[in-house]
Amino acid sequence: MGFNVISSDEAALLIHDNDNVGFSGFTAAGTPKVVPEAIACRAEAEHAAGRPFRIGVFTGASTSDHLDGALSRAKAVKFRTPYQSSADSRAAINAEEIAYCDQHLSELAQMLRYGFFGQIDVAVIEASSVSEDGKIVLGCGVGIAPTVCQLAKKIIIELNAHNPKELAGFHDIYQPADPPLRREIPIYRPSDRIGVPYIQVDPSKIVGIVETNVPDGVKPFSPSDEVTMSIGRNVSDFLTAQLKAGLLPKEFLPLQSGVGNIANAVLGFLGNNPHIPPFQMYTEVIQDSVIGLLEEGRCTFASGCSLTVSDKMMEEVFRNLDFFRNKVVLRPGEISNNPEVVRRMGLITINTALEVDIFGNVNSTHVTGTKMMNGIGGSGDFTRNGYISIFTCPSVAKAGKISAIVPMVSHLDHSEHSVNVIITEQGVADLRGKAPRERAELIIENCAHPSYRPLLREYLALGRKGHTPHYLEAAFAFHEAFLQSGDMAQTSFAPYR
Repeated sequence: MGFNVISSDEAALLIHDNDNVGFSGFTAAGTPKVVPEAIACRAEAEHAAGRPFRIGVFTGASTSDHLDGALSRAKAVKFRTPYQSSADSRAAINAEEIAYCDQHLSELAQMLRYGFFGQIDVAVIEASSVSEDGKIVLGCGVGIAPTVCQLAKKIIIELNAHNPKELAGFHDIYQPADPPLRREIPIYRPSDRIGVPYIQVDPSKIVGIVETNVPDGVKPFSPSDEVTMSIGRNVSDFLTAQLKAGLLPKEFLPLQSGVGNIANAVLGFLGNNPHIPPFQMYTEVIQDSVIGLLEEGRCTFASGCSLTVSDKMMEEVFRNLDFFRNKVVLRPGEISNNPEVVRRMGLITINTALEVDIFGNVNSTHVTGTKMMNGIGGSGDFTRNGYISIFTCPSVAKAGKISAIVPMVSHLDHSEHSVNVIITEQGVADLRGKAPRERAELIIENCAHPSYRPLLREYLALGRKGHTPHYLEAAFAFHEAFLQSGDMAQTSFAPYR
């Protein structure tokens, strides 16, 4: 190999204060490990010497503690986009120590190419292999890697020996042309391939290779509990009813599913439902439950941006790469989440809400309207363009002290115009074709926890006459009660009568 092999500390010296750095990966999958930690150590040393050192961090989605955690603790981040899920990063964002731009995942790569975020100085890319002529085969996550490789002045490669060379062929790397030259993206089925299995770069931009042997470190999700199982069952039963009513094609449609315990429960019930035919997935994150469905033949193909499975499951995948090679494809985020492709294929989209109001608006990101949780991620990319857009959540949290169903969401991510169906462990509210008051009655009766239904009905009765019967003075009474007492059940509408 003709490239310089350097240490992670030497790589960190190639990154300077105020640089914008683009990283590969999507979730922990494919995220660089040792170079971000070395950047964090450099930042701490610079700060101890009284010198500034903070960088802009651009990724495909969330990362891992190696990146977001380490850099946030070192106070090394000036700007962050488009998504994160690190406790340390979240704390710094909510303390206003990091300027955070919450962004639809499908849009970041093109916005970088348009120049809306300034230049990318350095790209740090995890790879399974790199050839002397500049062909980079990625790890298990893609994200914005093709775009930051194109734009960056310098590229640092983390060559991770934990990823087998046989990963070559799993990726489908394609970047659309920018307007006014953009053409249609020719994906018509999840299994269609339209690009090449590597990123081609000018080899002269690769300034160093850092050799590693580190797993992605994805932890398995907790076992499903009674609530998540009930949500999964409700989603499965709803889609079965849609099939029987002829509202879905008899062949079914590809699925998109978010990440987490609820998503795993949903996929488990769909996989075990004899009324649901074998299906394909066109999604962001391929997680543990999808691997089992592929092995069982219940899912016949999975297209995603990352293979985000637990380390134990990844070992099984690596042992059976020949089996999965024709069943899995990994794409850049602007393709896996592309609204054009989502609309064309007619995806059934299933995402998670933090809270839902009685008129069908969804908050996916902010606790009590001010504290960022993770971000909007790709939920908007899929929701606004799906054949059926479904949002799931438990009806209550914090031992019943928080109702997920509220009079008005404290932050709006997905409006009533994009949300078709709300599903909790209590039941299903199909909002399609319903006027605001009808939506409110369905959501209160079918999705709210029984202990909160009287309060929600009381609020609806207060509502002023109009198309959407809000009573603005009391719209955030649930949130005010929680902030004052720690319990939304303490809400009283007596002052507003």
